[in-house]
Amino acid sequence: MPERVIVIDYGGQYNQLVARRVRENNVYCEIYSYKTPLEQIKKMNPKGIILTGGPNSVYEENAASAPRELFEWGIPILGLCYGAQLMMHILGGKVERANEKEFGKTHMALDQTKNPLFAEVPKESVVWMSHNDYVTKLAPGFSVIAHTDNCPNAAFAREDQKLYGFQFHPEVLHSEYGRQMLANFVLRICGCSGDWRMDDFADQTIASLRRKIGDGKVLCGLSGGVDSSVAAVLLSKAIGRQLTCVFVDHGLLRKDEGDQVEAVFGPEGPYELNFVRVNAKDRFYEKLAGVEEPERKRKIIGEEFIRVFEAEAKKIGRVDYLVQGTIYPDVVESGLGGESATIKSHHNVGGLPDYVDFKEIVEPLRDLFKDEVRKVGLHLGIPEELVMRQPFPGPGLGIRIIGAITEEKVRIVQEADAIYREEMEKAGLNRTAGQYFAALTNMRSVGVMGDERTYDYAIALRAVNTVDFMTADVVEIPYEVLKKVTTRIINEVNHVNRVFYDITSKPPGTIEFE
Repeated sequence: MPERVIVIDYGGQYNQLVARRVRENNVYCEIYSYKTPLEQIKKMNPKGIILTGGPNSVYEENAASAPRELFEWGIPILGLCYGAQLMMHILGGKVERANEKEFGKTHMALDQTKNPLFAEVPKESVVWMSHNDYVTKLAPGFSVIAHTDNCPNAAFAREDQKLYGFQFHPEVLHSEYGRQMLANFVLRICGCSGDWRMDDFADQTIASLRRKIGDGKVLCGLSGGVDSSVAAVLLSKAIGRQLTCVFVDHGLLRKDEGDQVEAVFGPEGPYELNFVRVNAKDRFYEKLAGVEEPERKRKIIGEEFIRVFEAEAKKIGRVDYLVQGTIYPDVVESGLGGESATIKSHHNVGGLPDYVDFKEIVEPLRDLFKDEVRKVGLHLGIPEELVMRQPFPGPGLGIRIIGAITEEKVRIVQEADAIYREEMEKAGLNRTAGQYFAALTNMRSVGVMGDERTYDYAIALRAVNTVDFMTADVVEIPYEVLKKVTTRIINEVNHVNRVFYDITSKPPGTIEFE
């Protein structure tokens, strides 16, 4: 069992990010609801605990709370925003409505420069504030270690009990030295060794899967995405040809993507498994003919995918285990990990055929974040272009084509997207943009090409950076790159005579077009 730090979730918006920041220090971290019994937390023997932010006020009736015993346990505890206020409220301090609310970047000054929590942090720095309430009186035994102009107790501590509180959010990138502060808490104060590694995780998981499955048969729905690909390789290394991977090619993938997936996982690839590729392009195009409404398109694609998978699974017959590429954000967003609002239903078996006879779901990546899954994939030797591929929606290009889908429109967006990705990579921007792609608008307009009038489509380019995919900022791509992409698309892709760059953030827009 690796050493761990536990994050107690009070419903804040950055709670997954807190756990990620801890893991960046090679320390295992899990998120649990504040409703989790203290005895259950104690049995995990954590090295430290972090209390997150939350949307409520600690002095309200029925506000989320914590047992006083938590703070008398004797292990290091760091409260963030609501968690810091809760610590003061329970231990005898006072929390009140702030006269002047603080939201956004704020200058903070240290009162105790020697405090280990602020090792390698300058006396003055910028932090990210987001609060209506603040601590007006510290609990007995606590002292101020940092302040801002409007918040006299921006950070405080009781050293003899290793209790600490931040009114600000160190986990977000806007807090200049936030990562260092969290590293100081985890490594210096909690005493974690920081020896949790992805290669260790992979080796241990393979051994565990081998013991669990024995001589059983396993079925995996392989999309070619990062999560399902890494899960499939872990199973392949554990049980070999006891694993069957079904890859449904719905004709809405990026250019050459189906062939790339088959090259890695098919009979000529390096992995020992049974690979089934179902070329269902015509079937999907027929079902989608004339459909323009985005939700209808999504539902048709999702349902048809299940029907194809269902037919292939029936050919295989009885299986003992069904593999899912579930990752930790899926668990937390579904409300199963912490206390944050349910963002999407947990997809353990969602949408898969009910009759497939299996006794258990296998989720080898359930405890990992996306960046950690990529590290495991690279350790396992999966080609970098597959491991580091751009996020791709389940409905594929179906939601990057505005309006009705046709085979010709799919070809247009595939070609345009391939050019865009190629030029972004040449310019060294493929790792600086979180997600970028080309979409086909439903707009046609007049143009002039070769002294002749054209009436063709417009391609929209999109590039964003995001931490949690709930919000996103537009990437400022150099004009020279955009010009090169535009020229190539218009010259090389038939039936396109205009290219736009979408500079809408999320919100008000969404990352995908439909």
